[in-house]
Parts: sequence; structure tokens; C-alpha cells
Amino acid sequence: MTDRILQFLRDRREAGRDTGPCLVVDLDVVRENYRAFAKALPDTRVFYAVKANPAPEVLGLLARLGSCFDAASVVEIEQVLATGASPERISFGNTIKKERDIARAYALGVRLFAVDCEAEVEKIARAAPGSRVFCRILCDGSGAEWPLSRKFGCAAELAPRVLEHAHRLGLVAHGLSFHVGSQQPNPRMWDGALKAASAVFRDLSERGINLQMVNLGGGFPTKYTKDVPAVKTYGQTIFRALRKHFGNRIPETIIEPGRGMVGNAGIIEAEVILVSKKSDEDKMRWVYLDIGKFNGLAETTDEMIRYPIRTAFDGDRTEPCVLAGPTCDSVDVLYEKSPYPLPVSLEIGAKVLIEGTGAYTTTYSAVGFNGFPPLETHVI
Repeated sequence: MTDRILQFLRDRREAGRDTGPCLVVDLDVVRENYRAFAKALPDTRVFYAVKANPAPEVLGLLARLGSCFDAASVVEIEQVLATGASPERISFGNTIKKERDIARAYALGVRLFAVDCEAEVEKIARAAPGSRVFCRILCDGSGAEWPLSRKFGCAAELAPRVLEHAHRLGLVAHGLSFHVGSQQPNPRMWDGALKAASAVFRDLSERGINLQMVNLGGGFPTKYTKDVPAVKTYGQTIFRALRKHFGNRIPETIIEPGRGMVGNAGIIEAEVILVSKKSDEDKMRWVYLDIGKFNGLAETTDEMIRYPIRTAFDGDRTEPCVLAGPTCDSVDVLYEKSPYPLPVSLEIGAKVLIEGTGAYTTTYSAVGFNGFPPLETHVI
């Protein structure tokens, strides 16, 4: 919560423009976060994960600060280039790409691509000859609040074969990447992945292929309802793991913060549209907001991300509530398995502030499900 955001919301209400939920992002917080990452890992290049929040103002600020960018699509590449950033600062980090999209990225100047299998290597060899590739390996993401599945990456034992294939096809076998799970509260989870990466480096070195880079991925958390370690702690812990597994020959490293870069920079203001009970005997209140899973809060799926919610009635007695969204879809329930404690005095028409919503909200908002418009966004 920042004074700038609170003032913006007050002005918006006074002007009568508060007709629906909105996200407000404070660029001052994004700037502070970028500097914290740069200081915590001074020899590591920051590749901001564009998918977290591709607002032009966010991308423009980060470009001016010197950030590089992890893009998941041609559209994201074009969004980055629109800031004036050069294509050398872009990684096409999605391991699942159409060959024509690889060709388009190559035509735009991108020369760094992610892979996790030989078939993807072959597409890049045809569409982006001579480019650098890094192979994503599977790793343990235990403890992450938003765990990543086996959809991306290959077993570490397969990576040498994938990268050797790239080398044979004229590509530059540049390095490895991994991801320890989004919203990862344990800095030590990078240790096992770096141990596996160092083994791949040694294996390929024996085959005459010298890798240069390790992409440490994302996973850096933002604060929701639980405290998380400071970025400085992640930097110190990761550097110790690098020294442990690579000795004095530490490779080039990059990180891909998304949530950790913009999550705490954003606040959603929403409105209570109904408070009810399902029966006279049911003691559980249902509180319905004008925002739900389809309007930007998709990460409440399986109640994995639990956002802090502030109200004007904080300090009053609370009771656990089921919290739900406004759409005519039965899955549009945010918190039911673990009901959310909210003030008993909370009433229809009250505003609520949902914190930590700068990442993965606008890009999850449906275009027009049930006729609701996409999540309104303001960057200040």
C-alpha cells in the first residue's frame, strides 16, 4: 500500500469514476524492486518476465533502468521493442513455440531461445540459424505457492543430448535454465537445481561443448499474507550455491523475476455487491465482490495465492466468510476451503483493497466473460 495509490483511489471516487474494479500500479515500487534485484545479484542480468504485467509504462520504466526481458510470445517481443529496447535484451523464453513465431522473432533480431527437447531445437535451427539456445531442465519446486508442473523442461540427464543436437545443427549451445516454482519462499531451493546444472556443464565440457550461462529463472516472491525473505537473502543464498557447485568458474547468470518485480506494486480496489447466507441454519456468510477468477484473480484457483484484503472496517470483529466473484459460473469462488476472515460489519457497497495484485491479474482478466469488461488498469 502506498500513499500515491490511496490518493489516486480517493480522487477516482470523488470524481465518480469508480464504476468497477480497477488495478493501480505504482511505478515507484517497481523501480525500488528493480534496484533491489540488481543490488542483490550484481553480476546477474535481470530479464523481467513480461507476462507478469506487460503494461507499457512498466516495460518502459524497466527498459530505461537497463532491464532485459523474458518474452513468451511474439506479441510480448513487440511490446518490449516498442519501448526502444534492443532485441539483444530479449529472450524468447517459452519452450513451446510455433516455427513461424521463431522466424518472426529472428527477423526482429532476437537471438536467444529456450528449448527443452530435440524437436524444438530443430525448429530453431531451421527458422533462426546460428542463434543461442538454452535448455530448460526439470527441478524440484516443493514449497512454492504456485508450483509449476512438468509441462516445461526435460530431465537433467536429457539436457546434454538436446544441447549436443543443437551444436550439431549449427546453433550455439549457450546454457541451461530451470524454475523452482512461482512464489517460492525457500531460497535454498536453488541449490539442487544448480547441482544438476553443474553436472550438465561437466558432461558437455567432456564432449567439447562449453556452456556459458545459467538462467536461474523466477520464483522470487512478493508478500501476500505471509512474510517472505528479502531479495538480499535470495541473492546471498543463490551465490553460495553457485560457488558450491561451480567453484571459481561461475557461469554468466540471469534471473527472470515477474511477481517479485511488480506484485507488491499493485492494488485492486473492488466493491462488495452481496452478503448472504445459504440457509437459516448456515452460519457461514458468502461475500460476493465485483471481481473474481475471470476478472483477474485467476491465481486463487485451488486457493493457492491468498491475497491480503483491507477494508474500512478493519479492527471490527471478524468471522470466516466464503469469498466469491460476480460471474454466473460456479467455479468463480475465491476462498471456500479456507474461508477468509472479514469484518462482520462489512456491508453491500463497501470498498475493499486487494493487495499484492500487480502481477498476473490484468493478463488473466477475461475480455468479456458474462459481459464484464477487462480489468481497468492505471499506472502512476
